[in-house]
Amino acid sequence: MEAVTLARWQFAITTVYHFFFVPLTLGLSVLVALMETIYVRSGNELYKQMAKFWGKLFLINFVMGVVTGIVQEFQFGMNWSEYSRFVGDIFGVPLAIEALLAFFLESTFLGIWTFGWDRLSKGLHALTIWLVALGSNLSALWILIANSFMQQPVGFIIRDGRAEMTDFSAVVLNPNIWVQFPHTVLAGFTTAAFFVLGISAYHLLRERHVDFFRRSFQMASIFGAFSIVMLIFNGHSQAQHIVKIQPMKMAAAEALWESEDPASFSILTIGDLAQRRDVFAIRIPRLLSLLAYNQLSGEVKGIYDLQAEYEQLYGPGDYIPPVAITYWSFRLMVGAGFAMLALALYALFLTMGEAINSQNRLLRAFLWAIPLPYIANTFGWLMTEIGRAPWVVYGVMRIEDAVSPTVSTGMVLASLILFTLIYGLLMFADIYLLVRFAKAGPEGETAETGPLVAKPARV
Repeated sequence: MEAVTLARWQFAITTVYHFFFVPLTLGLSVLVALMETIYVRSGNELYKQMAKFWGKLFLINFVMGVVTGIVQEFQFGMNWSEYSRFVGDIFGVPLAIEALLAFFLESTFLGIWTFGWDRLSKGLHALTIWLVALGSNLSALWILIANSFMQQPVGFIIRDGRAEMTDFSAVVLNPNIWVQFPHTVLAGFTTAAFFVLGISAYHLLRERHVDFFRRSFQMASIFGAFSIVMLIFNGHSQAQHIVKIQPMKMAAAEALWESEDPASFSILTIGDLAQRRDVFAIRIPRLLSLLAYNQLSGEVKGIYDLQAEYEQLYGPGDYIPPVAITYWSFRLMVGAGFAMLALALYALFLTMGEAINSQNRLLRAFLWAIPLPYIANTFGWLMTEIGRAPWVVYGVMRIEDAVSPTVSTGMVLASLILFTLIYGLLMFADIYLLVRFAKAGPEGETAETGPLVAKPARV
């Protein structure tokens, strides 16, 4: 296996692993801030206990996210030195701002929030968790500004073989960021909502801290229903943006070999990748045009036409991304998203109608639904990055030109094995800590076993 392939595997493994923690950090920080704000406004101690309990789980997740994120930035210089040299002037600016401003804000006030419960006034203490939430989401914004340059490079010229920034505002206001950032933040909100729903369901099934977790379940159901609905609307806008700027990614995500007008949407396609053709397909006529242009007609370019177009534009080569991975990543992301929509709306319905008291089976479903947002996040990110192949910077730099020329295959393999083992241990530690503290329930809370909403059940 070549060094570039191993370097891609290493980056994929470390990125996917790191991205397990990011969405929960984005969403849970806001949810905890809302809980503490309700406590400040109402004086109800239950919401203070909720903020403390969910904030402790947030802290565990945050620490793991920081540890795994550091390795991400090291890899640019380690395995991708040519990429770093090429885009260093552009890529370095948002990453530096993220580290110096957003991460500093997030980390500093998280420390103050953790140790300031008995030292700050209620209002000032609530302000610190809002600053943590602001810092977390600003951190994501600057990282996505950097990533958006890879998706839609703007505001630069190429001089002496390097990309040099000519317009900072163009880079910061990259059109891609307006669809990618809301999508990431809303995915984080949805992740946090299902995290809280699942753990709350676990305790409700056991008649433990019933009022505490029923309130948590109610808040998460509202937060989750709002987030997933907005996420799906935003996903529609993002798909339309992809059709404009990276039509090959959409063609691969739809296994659309030939251009169509009107274009059909694939429900299920079994293809022959060697021959690059369909073996079996179920498609809905006109639906892809409707999704792409909000009307029942409009051309969506197919893989063959785009390949010919790119050969004329960029020269000979294979410009088709891994079709099977892109296609199924898209469907797993969308499928998990709609499953979450159904569950979130049903949770909201139960909460509003107080029907949660007699829904044991549904509570168990929320516990098992905790992985759904992680599935959607992971495969959405895989589609975003793999669907851009063969480009590392779209239309400007290919993946094979970005790898470090002096790093041998053996060196990449050794670091790949090392990182995978370390990350495996970190994952084990993270799951152990989260499960332990989540099962323990709210610290200092009386083990009330009031009238249960559901009969005891084994999960």
